[in-house]
Amino acid sequence: MNHRTSSISTEWWDYTCLPSDIVAEVARLTPRDLGKLSRPGFRVVFYDTLEDFYLAEALEYVTAWRQSTDDNPVGICGPIGPTEQLPLVARLVTELGLDVRSAHFWGMDEWFDAETGREVPVTHPLSFEKADREMCFNRILARQRMPDAHLHFPKADTAAYSKSYDAGVRCAVMQGGQGDVKHWAFNDPLPRRGKYKSAPPSPEDYRKLSTRVVDLHPLTIAQNARTSGGGNIAMVPVKAITVGPVETWKAEKVSIWQAGMHDNPFGQRLTAFLISKRLPTSCVPMSLLADHPDVQFNYYRGGLGTCAVEMH
Repeated sequence: MNHRTSSISTEWWDYTCLPSDIVAEVARLTPRDLGKLSRPGFRVVFYDTLEDFYLAEALEYVTAWRQSTDDNPVGICGPIGPTEQLPLVARLVTELGLDVRSAHFWGMDEWFDAETGREVPVTHPLSFEKADREMCFNRILARQRMPDAHLHFPKADTAAYSKSYDAGVRCAVMQGGQGDVKHWAFNDPLPRRGKYKSAPPSPEDYRKLSTRVVDLHPLTIAQNARTSGGGNIAMVPVKAITVGPVETWKAEKVSIWQAGMHDNPFGQRLTAFLISKRLPTSCVPMSLLADHPDVQFNYYRGGLGTCAVEMH
């Protein structure tokens, strides 16, 4: 695949580096066309209401955790963004009286404080661990929820987090959202420097990346300010800790949830197209899931929008 220079930042690789013929084809996709992109190993699912969308996302937690036993523990890896499913998870577990004490949870990512060289503390207003605990786990009755040792949040020292995927716990599902830069977790495209100055990393090279501290693409910083910080870019860290492709491929299923809140109409179409057509490129990290054996894209139909020109 021939790549162009990014129209966002010449110092980065990203989806604007794609060939113009792919861009044009993706922009023409209708919601009906999007539904036809399903193939073995990749499924596109639509939901007509946000209530159904977030309930289905929450039920993935419940379905995974109900499989867990003391002898065969099962977990799920979940995102911040979206977050609307989290209170629903807590309510379902509590109201149904489910015992999830043997189950596990992995947080996908966390902000990194470059000044301290550590993950941000849970007191940080943007802390993902803080959001998971306050919106979900603290709302589950203590007699029903898993112990803290079963909650795995990525830290600056990534070794323990990465090893937890090989500690005898089956990761049934890795959920994710999709950001403006087409990432899952903080698997952003890489900067144009060093050995990747002239060409982006091959899909094979990118897939060798495990949990790590990353520099964030400018789009990711701007997006998080928009969706979580009221547009205050100065409060958003420029580095983060992210689960990597290595751990992602240890999940039996990858389930991506797109309500139209975190990526635009073009982006929602682009990644499904590249995965369906088996066109992975590290300029579009989500497209690397073309090689995962079980991927599901979940869309809120009302959030798909159109790629037609509209002046506002």
